[in-house]
Amino acid sequence: MSTTVHRRRVEVMISADQIAERVRQLAAQISADYAGRQPLVIGVLKGAWVLMADLVRQLTIPVRCDFVRVSSYGLGTETSGQPQLLLDVREPVAGADVLVVDDILDTGISVAWLLDHLRKKNPASLRLCVLLDKTERRRVPAAADYVGFPIPDLFVVGYGLDCGEQFRELPFVGHVKGDE
Repeated sequence: MSTTVHRRRVEVMISADQIAERVRQLAAQISADYAGRQPLVIGVLKGAWVLMADLVRQLTIPVRCDFVRVSSYGLGTETSGQPQLLLDVREPVAGADVLVVDDILDTGISVAWLLDHLRKKNPASLRLCVLLDKTERRRVPAAADYVGFPIPDLFVVGYGLDCGEQFRELPFVGHVKGDE
């Protein structure tokens, strides 16, 4: 199925219903894994805000929330390979059980850099939850503890992910046709 958005054809890869069901499953697993604890959930802006909002509302445990902003893409579709911290976490990380929520694990460069940055703050534990895992493009060792969906090597948009700041509002994950 495809739809036209911003005058471009977007092929639906993962429907809104599939995402909602998978987020429920992830929340149940995370709630079980963190039972009796109150993790600090850190969303990676801008792409993960939709996933994080949906995920924390499904959790059955108390959480604290914060955000970081790391960028290595700018307005393009290829990483610069040089992550930049644009906004750091403000909640105390030392001694906390930290769950980082990100939209996509792609090359691994930004995620590996961010996890290393957070490890230096001495959390009690540090885990990663991603909506999408694109293993074909991995350039550095990186793995998520919780994965929504593995996806092929396509540039995807929707459910918080963008292309030039467009498409974030889509309730599904799709591929912009013509960008192969």
